[in-house]
Amino acid sequence: MSEYQREIDLDSLWFTIQAEARLDATAQPLLAALLQRHILSQPDFAGALASLLAEKLMDPPTEQADWQRSFYQLIQDNPAIEAAALKDLLCQLRSNASIKDHYTPLLHFGGYQALQCHRLAHQYWTRGEQAMACYIQGRVVSLYGVDIHPNVPVGAGIFIDHAVGIVVGETCVIEDDVTLFQGVTLGGTGKGEGQRHPKIRKGAFIGSNAIILGNIDIGANAKVAAGAVVVKSVAPGATVVGQVARPFVARTASTD
Repeated sequence: MSEYQREIDLDSLWFTIQAEARLDATAQPLLAALLQRHILSQPDFAGALASLLAEKLMDPPTEQADWQRSFYQLIQDNPAIEAAALKDLLCQLRSNASIKDHYTPLLHFGGYQALQCHRLAHQYWTRGEQAMACYIQGRVVSLYGVDIHPNVPVGAGIFIDHAVGIVVGETCVIEDDVTLFQGVTLGGTGKGEGQRHPKIRKGAFIGSNAIILGNIDIGANAKVAAGAVVVKSVAPGATVVGQVARPFVARTASTD
Protein backbone atom coordinates (compact mmCIF):
# COMPACT_ATOMS: atom_id res chain seq x y z
CA MET A 1 0.00 0.00 0.00
CA SER A 2 1.06 3.61 -0.44
CA GLU A 3 2.35 6.01 2.19
CA TYR A 4 -0.92 7.95 1.87
CA GLN A 5 -2.79 8.10 5.17
CA ARG A 6 -6.23 9.55 5.81
CA GLU A 7 -7.78 10.05 9.22
CA ILE A 8 -11.14 8.27 9.65
CA ASP A 9 -13.46 8.58 12.64
CA LEU A 10 -14.86 5.09 13.12
CA ASP A 11 -17.61 6.25 15.51
CA SER A 12 -19.12 8.57 12.91
CA LEU A 13 -18.25 6.55 9.79
CA TRP A 14 -21.75 5.19 9.17
CA PHE A 15 -23.32 8.65 9.53
CA THR A 16 -20.70 10.07 7.16
CA ILE A 17 -21.48 7.36 4.61
CA GLN A 18 -25.20 8.11 4.81
CA ALA A 19 -24.64 11.88 4.49
CA GLU A 20 -22.47 11.40 1.40
CA ALA A 21 -24.95 8.97 -0.14
CA ARG A 22 -27.78 11.44 0.44
CA LEU A 23 -25.88 14.20 -1.38
CA ASP A 24 -24.89 11.93 -4.26
CA ALA A 25 -28.43 10.60 -4.64
CA THR A 26 -29.60 14.16 -5.18
CA ALA A 27 -26.73 15.08 -7.50
CA GLN A 28 -26.89 11.85 -9.53
CA PRO A 29 -30.54 10.74 -9.93
CA LEU A 30 -29.51 7.61 -11.84
CA LEU A 31 -27.72 6.39 -8.71
CA ALA A 32 -30.49 7.35 -6.30
CA ALA A 33 -32.20 3.94 -6.27
CA LEU A 34 -28.89 2.13 -5.66
CA LEU A 35 -27.92 4.43 -2.81
CA GLN A 36 -31.38 4.30 -1.31
CA ARG A 37 -31.48 0.51 -1.46
CA HIS A 38 -28.10 -0.25 0.06
CA ILE A 39 -27.33 2.74 2.29
CA LEU A 40 -30.08 5.27 2.93
CA SER A 41 -32.77 2.73 3.80
CA GLN A 42 -30.49 0.61 6.01
CA PRO A 43 -30.44 0.86 9.82
CA ASP A 44 -26.68 0.40 10.20
CA PHE A 45 -23.50 -0.76 8.49
CA ALA A 46 -24.41 -4.42 9.02
CA GLY A 47 -27.69 -3.79 7.22
CA ALA A 48 -25.90 -2.16 4.31
CA LEU A 49 -23.50 -5.07 4.08
CA ALA A 50 -26.33 -7.63 4.18
CA SER A 51 -28.31 -5.72 1.54
CA LEU A 52 -25.41 -5.44 -0.88
CA LEU A 53 -24.22 -9.03 -0.52
CA ALA A 54 -27.75 -10.40 -0.81
CA GLU A 55 -28.20 -8.59 -4.11
CA LYS A 56 -24.89 -9.97 -5.38
CA LEU A 57 -25.39 -13.56 -4.22
CA MET A 58 -29.14 -14.22 -4.25
CA ASP A 59 -30.77 -16.91 -6.37
CA PRO A 60 -33.42 -16.41 -7.61
CA PRO A 61 -33.68 -12.59 -7.76
CA THR A 62 -37.21 -12.64 -6.39
CA GLU A 63 -35.91 -13.82 -2.99
CA GLN A 64 -33.59 -10.90 -2.23
CA ALA A 65 -35.48 -9.96 0.95
CA ASP A 66 -35.09 -13.48 2.34
CA TRP A 67 -31.39 -13.58 1.54
CA GLN A 68 -30.90 -10.15 3.09
CA ARG A 69 -32.65 -11.17 6.31
CA SER A 70 -30.57 -14.33 6.51
CA PHE A 71 -27.29 -12.48 6.02
CA TYR A 72 -28.26 -9.74 8.45
CA GLN A 73 -29.09 -12.30 11.11
CA LEU A 74 -25.79 -14.09 10.47
CA ILE A 75 -23.89 -10.84 10.95
CA GLN A 76 -25.89 -9.94 14.05
CA ASP A 77 -25.18 -13.37 15.55
CA ASN A 78 -21.46 -13.05 14.76
CA PRO A 79 -20.31 -9.49 15.49
CA ALA A 80 -16.77 -10.32 14.37
CA ILE A 81 -18.00 -10.26 10.75
CA GLU A 82 -19.09 -6.62 10.94
CA ALA A 83 -16.03 -5.63 12.97
CA ALA A 84 -13.69 -7.18 10.41
CA ALA A 85 -15.62 -5.65 7.50
CA LEU A 86 -15.30 -2.21 9.07
CA LYS A 87 -11.56 -2.69 9.58
CA ASP A 88 -11.24 -3.77 5.94
CA LEU A 89 -13.11 -0.62 4.90
CA LEU A 90 -10.91 1.57 7.09
CA CYS A 91 -7.86 -0.02 5.52
CA GLN A 92 -9.10 0.97 2.08
CA LEU A 93 -10.09 4.48 3.09
CA ARG A 94 -6.90 5.26 4.98
CA SER A 95 -4.47 3.97 2.38
CA ASN A 96 -6.05 4.44 -1.05
CA ALA A 97 -5.72 7.99 -2.32
CA SER A 98 -8.02 7.28 -5.27
CA ILE A 99 -11.10 7.04 -3.01
CA LYS A 100 -12.85 10.38 -2.66
CA ASP A 101 -15.72 9.39 -0.36
CA HIS A 102 -16.37 6.81 2.37
CA TYR A 103 -18.67 4.30 0.66
CA THR A 104 -17.06 3.51 -2.70
CA PRO A 105 -15.27 0.31 -1.54
CA LEU A 106 -18.52 -1.01 -0.06
CA LEU A 107 -20.59 -0.44 -3.19
CA HIS A 108 -18.05 -0.72 -6.00
CA PHE A 109 -14.78 -2.49 -5.12
CA GLY A 110 -14.75 -6.14 -6.15
CA GLY A 111 -11.91 -7.04 -3.79
CA TYR A 112 -13.72 -5.64 -0.78
CA GLN A 113 -17.01 -7.29 -1.72
CA ALA A 114 -15.41 -10.66 -2.47
CA LEU A 115 -13.73 -10.61 0.93
CA GLN A 116 -16.99 -9.87 2.76
CA CYS A 117 -18.74 -12.65 0.82
CA HIS A 118 -15.99 -14.97 2.01
CA ARG A 119 -16.58 -13.92 5.61
CA LEU A 120 -20.18 -15.08 5.28
CA ALA A 121 -19.14 -18.31 3.56
CA HIS A 122 -16.59 -19.05 6.28
CA GLN A 123 -19.18 -18.59 8.99
CA TYR A 124 -21.59 -20.94 7.25
CA TRP A 125 -18.76 -23.45 6.82
CA THR A 126 -17.72 -23.39 10.46
CA ARG A 127 -21.27 -24.01 11.65
CA GLY A 128 -21.70 -26.98 9.33
CA GLU A 129 -23.73 -25.41 6.52
CA GLN A 130 -21.32 -26.45 3.81
CA ALA A 131 -23.84 -26.34 0.97
CA MET A 132 -24.43 -22.61 1.55
CA ALA A 133 -20.72 -21.96 2.00
CA CYS A 134 -19.84 -23.68 -1.27
CA TYR A 135 -22.63 -21.86 -3.10
CA ILE A 136 -21.21 -18.50 -1.99
CA GLN A 137 -17.69 -19.58 -2.94
CA GLY A 138 -18.89 -20.49 -6.43
CA ARG A 139 -20.79 -17.23 -6.87
CA VAL A 140 -17.74 -15.23 -5.79
CA VAL A 141 -15.65 -17.00 -8.43
CA SER A 142 -18.24 -16.10 -11.09
CA LEU A 143 -18.71 -12.52 -9.93
CA TYR A 144 -15.18 -11.46 -9.01
CA GLY A 145 -12.73 -14.08 -10.24
CA VAL A 146 -11.71 -14.72 -6.62
CA ASP A 147 -11.59 -18.29 -5.29
CA ILE A 148 -11.12 -18.57 -1.51
CA HIS A 149 -12.03 -21.88 0.11
CA PRO A 150 -14.73 -21.35 2.78
CA ASN A 151 -12.59 -23.10 5.40
CA VAL A 152 -9.94 -20.37 5.32
CA PRO A 153 -9.89 -18.08 8.39
CA VAL A 154 -9.16 -14.49 7.36
CA GLY A 155 -8.17 -11.77 9.80
CA ALA A 156 -9.29 -8.15 9.89
CA GLY A 157 -7.87 -5.09 8.20
CA ILE A 158 -7.25 -6.96 4.94
CA PHE A 159 -6.38 -4.95 1.84
CA ILE A 160 -7.27 -6.79 -1.37
CA ASP A 161 -6.57 -4.58 -4.37
CA HIS A 162 -8.17 -5.35 -7.75
CA ALA A 163 -8.68 -8.96 -6.58
CA VAL A 164 -9.11 -10.70 -9.94
CA GLY A 165 -7.33 -14.05 -10.12
CA ILE A 166 -6.76 -14.61 -6.39
CA VAL A 167 -6.81 -18.29 -5.38
CA VAL A 168 -6.57 -19.43 -1.74
CA GLY A 169 -6.50 -23.10 -0.78
CA GLU A 170 -8.43 -24.90 1.94
CA THR A 171 -5.84 -25.02 4.75
CA CYS A 172 -4.48 -21.49 4.30
CA VAL A 173 -4.50 -19.02 7.17
CA ILE A 174 -4.52 -15.25 6.55
CA GLU A 175 -3.90 -13.15 9.64
CA ASP A 176 -4.68 -9.46 10.31
CA ASP A 177 -3.45 -6.52 8.22
CA VAL A 178 -2.39 -8.57 5.19
CA THR A 179 -2.23 -7.07 1.69
CA LEU A 180 -3.01 -9.22 -1.36
CA PHE A 181 -2.81 -7.94 -4.93
CA GLN A 182 -4.36 -9.43 -8.05
CA GLY A 183 -3.32 -12.81 -9.35
CA VAL A 184 -1.98 -14.16 -6.05
CA THR A 185 -2.05 -17.93 -5.60
CA LEU A 186 -1.81 -19.44 -2.11
CA GLY A 187 -1.81 -23.05 -3.14
CA GLY A 188 -0.67 -26.57 -2.39
CA THR A 189 1.99 -28.70 -4.01
CA GLY A 190 -0.40 -31.52 -4.87
CA LYS A 191 1.12 -33.78 -2.24
CA GLY A 192 -0.04 -34.97 1.16
CA GLU A 193 -3.04 -34.32 3.33
CA GLY A 194 -3.76 -32.14 6.32
CA GLN A 195 -2.03 -28.76 6.43
CA ARG A 196 -0.83 -28.22 2.88
CA HIS A 197 -1.25 -24.51 2.14
CA PRO A 198 0.59 -21.32 3.17
CA LYS A 199 0.11 -19.40 6.41
CA ILE A 200 0.24 -15.64 5.84
CA ARG A 201 1.14 -13.92 9.07
CA LYS A 202 0.16 -10.49 10.38
CA GLY A 203 1.11 -7.52 8.23
CA ALA A 204 2.53 -9.50 5.30
CA PHE A 205 2.46 -8.01 1.81
CA ILE A 206 1.93 -10.25 -1.22
CA GLY A 207 2.53 -8.61 -4.61
CA SER A 208 0.57 -9.20 -7.77
CA ASN A 209 0.86 -12.63 -9.44
CA ALA A 210 2.99 -14.05 -6.64
CA ILE A 211 2.69 -17.82 -6.24
CA ILE A 212 3.17 -19.29 -2.77
CA LEU A 213 2.98 -23.07 -2.50
CA GLY A 214 2.90 -25.59 0.30
CA ASN A 215 2.55 -25.59 4.08
CA ILE A 216 4.98 -22.74 4.67
CA ASP A 217 4.95 -19.51 6.65
CA ILE A 218 5.15 -16.01 5.22
CA GLY A 219 6.29 -14.29 8.39
CA ALA A 220 4.84 -11.21 10.04
CA ASN A 221 5.49 -8.05 8.01
CA ALA A 222 7.31 -10.01 5.30
CA LYS A 223 7.07 -8.88 1.68
CA VAL A 224 6.73 -11.11 -1.37
CA ALA A 225 7.47 -9.24 -4.58
CA ALA A 226 5.22 -9.29 -7.62
CA GLY A 227 5.69 -12.41 -9.71
CA ALA A 228 7.72 -14.25 -7.10
CA VAL A 229 7.40 -18.01 -6.68
CA VAL A 230 7.85 -19.06 -3.05
CA VAL A 231 8.16 -22.66 -1.86
CA LYS A 232 10.06 -22.11 1.40
CA SER A 233 9.08 -20.17 4.53
CA VAL A 234 9.92 -16.47 4.63
CA ALA A 235 11.23 -14.99 7.87
CA PRO A 236 9.33 -12.17 9.60
CA GLY A 237 10.22 -8.82 8.10
CA ALA A 238 12.11 -10.31 5.15
CA THR A 239 11.60 -9.44 1.48
CA VAL A 240 11.79 -12.10 -1.23
CA VAL A 241 11.91 -11.66 -5.00
CA GLY A 242 12.34 -13.80 -8.09
CA GLN A 243 11.31 -17.21 -9.31
CA VAL A 244 12.43 -20.76 -8.61
CA ALA A 245 12.00 -22.06 -12.16
CA ARG A 246 15.02 -23.68 -13.81
CA PRO A 247 15.90 -23.83 -17.53
CA PHE A 248 14.72 -26.90 -19.38
CA VAL A 249 17.30 -28.48 -21.66
CA ALA A 250 15.92 -30.97 -24.15
CA ARG A 251 17.95 -34.06 -24.87
CA THR A 252 19.01 -34.49 -28.48
CA ALA A 253 18.37 -37.75 -30.26
CA SER A 254 21.30 -40.15 -30.43
CA THR A 255 23.08 -40.42 -33.82
CA ASP A 256 24.52 -43.87 -33.09
